[in-house]
Amino acid sequence: MIPEELKYTQEHEWVKVEGNRATVGITDHAQSQLGDVVFVELPQVGSEHHKGDSLASVESVKAVSDVYAPVSGKVVEVNAQLQDHAELVNQEPYGRGWIAVLEMSDPSELDQLLSAADYGKVVQEAGE
Repeated sequence: MIPEELKYTQEHEWVKVEGNRATVGITDHAQSQLGDVVFVELPQVGSEHHKGDSLASVESVKAVSDVYAPVSGKVVEVNAQLQDHAELVNQEPYGRGWIAVLEMSDPSELDQLLSAADYGKVVQEAGE
């Protein structure tokens, strides 16, 4: 199930927009491909990221994967719960498994993100 109210990237990140803030996480599809998440390297609060930059990394029993910034901005909050409970990324990818909140520097970048329906097509086309 792909939540309708979120925006998505081709790289399987999701974005929840609230005013000028964008909460970022990885999709259910991404976490299922990774397998059991054992560690999340969070960005530094206050760090600036451009759209497409590596924002964080997620380590699973299978691989380490980068999480890319879906929009440009400054990190204003990170999900410190993931330090001790990385499994939240698997259990609640669209809820308590969020990774960081960015204060967007260019909200127009949101126009380049995918709708839930379009993201669903990306997952289907990948044949996964």
